[in-house]
Parts: sequence; C-alpha cells; structure tokens
Amino acid sequence: MTKKEDHIALFIDCDNISHKAIEGIINELSKYGVVNIRQAYGNWTKENLKNWEEKLLEFAIKPIQQFDYSRNKNATDILMTIDAIDLLHTKDIDAFAFATSDSDFTPVVMRVQAEGIKVFGFGEKKTPKPFIAACSQFIFTENLMESVEENEPKAEIAEETTNAPRRKSGRQLRQDHWLVNLLRTAVEQTADDYGWANLADVGQYINNKSSFSPLNYGYKKLSQLIREIDLFDIAYDEVSKQMSIRDKRYAP
Repeated sequence: MTKKEDHIALFIDCDNISHKAIEGIINELSKYGVVNIRQAYGNWTKENLKNWEEKLLEFAIKPIQQFDYSRNKNATDILMTIDAIDLLHTKDIDAFAFATSDSDFTPVVMRVQAEGIKVFGFGEKKTPKPFIAACSQFIFTENLMESVEENEPKAEIAEETTNAPRRKSGRQLRQDHWLVNLLRTAVEQTADDYGWANLADVGQYINNKSSFSPLNYGYKKLSQLIREIDLFDIAYDEVSKQMSIRDKRYAP
C-alpha cells in the first residue's frame, strides 16, 4: 500500500503550467496526503496569467508576485527555488511537489531528494528528461487536464481534443522497451522462489527506482496496466485482497 504523506508543499510555476491542469494536480496529490502549502509563482501583472486568478481562489492557492527584473532572466524560478529550500529547513514537510515544465528546477529537486523527501513532478510532455528523472514520480499534465468547457472557442476545443491523453493498448505497451524492462526487472527483484511477486512490492520497487506513473500511459492503477500489457501471469488472493504477478517467461 502506498504510504500516506501528512504534509505536502506544492510549488507552481505558472509560466510553464496551464491553469487547466491544477485540479488534476491537486486531486492526484490528495491521494498521498494534505496539500497544506500551495504557492503559485509568476508576474501577476501580465495578461497571460489572468486565467489563473479564478483557480487561485477556487483551490486556495497563495499567489506569489515576482516582477521581471531583466529581460530573458526568469526571476520567478529563482524565488520559487529559494522558497522551496527555505521550507526544506524550516517546516516539517513530508513531500514536495513541483508543477513546471522547466528543467532549471532539477537541482532543487535533487537537493530535496537528498534529504530523503519524496518529490512529485508535474509538467507538459515537452518537459526535459533530466527534470523528469530527478523526481520520485512524474506525471504529464496533459493526462490530468480537466474537461473542456462548452463555452470555449472551437479552436481551443480542437486543440484540447488533440492533446487529450489516450489509453495505450497492450500492443503499444509491449512495444515500449523501457516500460517492459522496468516491469520485468521489478518483478524479478521482488519475486519469491517460485517467481511470484506481490504487486505492492513491485510498485514500491518501481517508485524507488524511477519516476514512472501509470497515468502517463492512460491507466489510473498499476494493476490495470499489468493486466493490459499481458506479459505476466496474475493471481489474486481473496483473503488478503492482494495481487501477485509472475513473468510469463518464468520457467522453474
């Protein structure tokens, strides 16, 4: 079972995250604990952040103002990093979350991880791989986008539909060599003498090793993805309500 985090601090880089993703981000983090620190950073005098105003009120997010001191220099990133490090040393935080598509936050994520604190990452699919890899778990915001409102312009609806996440089929999952190797290695490392591995142990191994999330493949749970990829034998214990899996290639 996934460990519940008591206190989660969420830092939002509003220049690099759509306001449409915030509900999904809050919902996802709420699985692990209470997001009692919610801070959104940006230059709120800019017109491009106007859409965020309603979301700040709806989800009780504290706006942090940062003017652009010079062109081509992102003072917002620097302030967000400073605040995160301050909280790391002054507050009892069980997990941090960074919503950004900017790789500049990779060092602060690594610093937080060095203290043994879990880091959740959220960003668009354009997010550089170093930032994704640095996080304990990373989820693409396209997979968390809220439904398009009926009163939105048709052009925006078309764009949202194009970017909407689609559940990958078993064939597509099996063609993802990174995913297949990750799952098979996790099962191998957590299996008993008969090749069977408890799914909870498999999930924990994966979380310790990578930033993987089944949501990025269109599945809410790892068990759903396991069933669809069809590479493992599955056994379910009705008494303990636990699932075990074994590589279909296993030969005693």
